[in-house]
Amino acid sequence: MKILVIGAGGREHALVWKLTQSPRATQMWCAPGNAGIGGETLAANGSAVECVGIGAEDLPALLAFARDNQADLTVVGPDNPLAMGIVDQFQAAGLRAWGPTQQASQFESSKIFSQEFMDRNGIPTMQSASFADAAEAKAFAASLDGQCAVKADGLALGKGVLICNNTDEAIGAIDQIMTDRAFGEAGSSVLIQELITGMEVSLHALCDGKCAKLFPSSQDHKRALDGDEGLNTGGMGAYSPVPFLSDEKLTEIADSVLDPWLAGCAAEGIDFRGMLYPGVMLTDDGPKVLEFNARFGDPETQIYLTRLENDLVDLLEASIDGTLAGHELRWSAQSSVCVVMASGGYPGSYEKGKVITGIEDADALPGVKVFHAGTKLDGENVVTNGGRVLGVTALGQGLQAARDLAYEAAAKIQFEGAFTRSDIAAKAL
Repeated sequence: MKILVIGAGGREHALVWKLTQSPRATQMWCAPGNAGIGGETLAANGSAVECVGIGAEDLPALLAFARDNQADLTVVGPDNPLAMGIVDQFQAAGLRAWGPTQQASQFESSKIFSQEFMDRNGIPTMQSASFADAAEAKAFAASLDGQCAVKADGLALGKGVLICNNTDEAIGAIDQIMTDRAFGEAGSSVLIQELITGMEVSLHALCDGKCAKLFPSSQDHKRALDGDEGLNTGGMGAYSPVPFLSDEKLTEIADSVLDPWLAGCAAEGIDFRGMLYPGVMLTDDGPKVLEFNARFGDPETQIYLTRLENDLVDLLEASIDGTLAGHELRWSAQSSVCVVMASGGYPGSYEKGKVITGIEDADALPGVKVFHAGTKLDGENVVTNGGRVLGVTALGQGLQAARDLAYEAAAKIQFEGAFTRSDIAAKAL
């Protein structure tokens, strides 16, 4: 089977790494890929994964490449090409692509669509309202005493959410998104949600249009700095499983979200085949959905795929074909922890092109896999090429062992300006 993976981040490196383990995979490309992806080889025949210089949002070129090279399966990693309708275009051309259609991707590409769907279908969530007018948005925020989350409606690389604790902060956030257009056209409308407190967890469920197969519990760390301080990022680290959530409690939470979601999709004619990733806050009033994503999380993919024991090719094909009910997901009993190494200044401005050393030493530790996110090759050197640079991921017998190993591995890697959070998984311990 010839497989094309689309994307260039840590999520895509983890997908490639797992897909190469399938005996069914005989040739693989990644567009555009990164320095780590280009170093992976297929278990079936030892051939290298080839990085192709086509951007993830260049849909015509991706379609032409898949057609010319007779790709049997295309796996779409990032949210933008999904929102642009890449799966629809591939399907119209008679090609198999994994990921939700443009219609189904609205759960992520429009915060307002997602919120209104939840309200219509009885999915537990927060008090909220959406606005295209900044003055009306400010008035609603003031009615919440400014204690709210102000969210750009569209896609903003995981950064279009501003948490506010008073009215002045809320007004500033609305101006930043709607007037200054800090997140571009994504901020033409905003969703304002009441601020709720509790422990946030990441749910993931693989869907085939009829059923949803729940992944184990995990927790992401969104803020840039220790103690959940600083700006929101795309994710500074994650771990699985979550020790304060039993399997029974996880299933109970998931049922309260996924059952009405599946029923709502059926009632509204939404055929969702791909990965649904709800962010959920565990509150005193029960679980509440903060938002939906329509693809694998990053860095959650890194911790999930190091624990997954199934052949990923089989699962993604079943998701496309509507046959997931016949598959049981199998997971390692070990814990997995991913520590993200980021460029100095991230999620603000940062420099690229810093030489990275020590990756091989970290990778040589048993149980460690270093996933590349923002890297590229510059001659013989691997250099930084993004805000989140590496996802240092470790498996261990228990969370403490996995966490210790991930930080031991990260300490072996150096590049100018590198920083990590030192408290990934700490609140679970």
